Amino acid sequence: MAAAPVPAPITPSLHSTGEAPPAGGLIIFLNGTSSSGKSSIARELLPILGDTCFSMPVDAFHALRTTPPDLSPDRLADVLKRTWMGFHRAVAGMAAGGNNVVVDHVLSERWRLFDCLSLFVPQDVVLVGVRCPLPELERRERERGDRPPGLAARQLAQVHAHGVYDIECDTGTSSPLDCARQIRDFLPHRPTPTAFERLKSLPHEEIRRGVAHKGGICNINQ
Repeated sequence: MAAAPVPAPITPSLHSTGEAPPAGGLIIFLNGTSSSGKSSIARELLPILGDTCFSMPVDAFHALRTTPPDLSPDRLADVLKRTWMGFHRAVAGMAAGGNNVVVDHVLSERWRLFDCLSLFVPQDVVLVGVRCPLPELERRERERGDRPPGLAARQLAQVHAHGVYDIECDTGTSSPLDCARQIRDFLPHRPTPTAFERLKSLPHEEIRRGVAHKGGICNINQ
């Protein structure tokens, strides 16, 4: 049986050319509500990218933190925000070192998007919208049992409010592996300007109103 073809690396190899590392690695940014399937897509995506890549889910950073049980709500909110801010800077640092990164995040508060826009090289970001119908999100929440009921429903409107992506997928109709393959196949054809470039060019108030231009989005389920 013939061996399966090896996919082309998403960035030039740092070991075969003898050249200096690239200015920055690629950030594949998976954004969607809780239970939308981001982590499942990331698990399928990393082995098929054909290059070294780091998985950086925001939940992993929260798991590293110790939080006193008697912390007041105000203090807890501050701790959570500092965790998210640190996560964004860790992603930016890894990419700045020439590392490819798959980010699993939830842009359910607008400041998180603005923070990422201020930190990431916009040309090096592939913004992926991970969508899923609400009934399926609610079914997954009940099945997994480790998320507050209604969390995804509360996040749904805000997570995608900025209105622009490089590529979108719907895990209610496509498997995580199918989504991962479509994202991989999209990478050689990334648009110019990227979604992050377009968002960064807009005033913050326009992004808050969700009026980002939606042209150029690639929906892998169309």
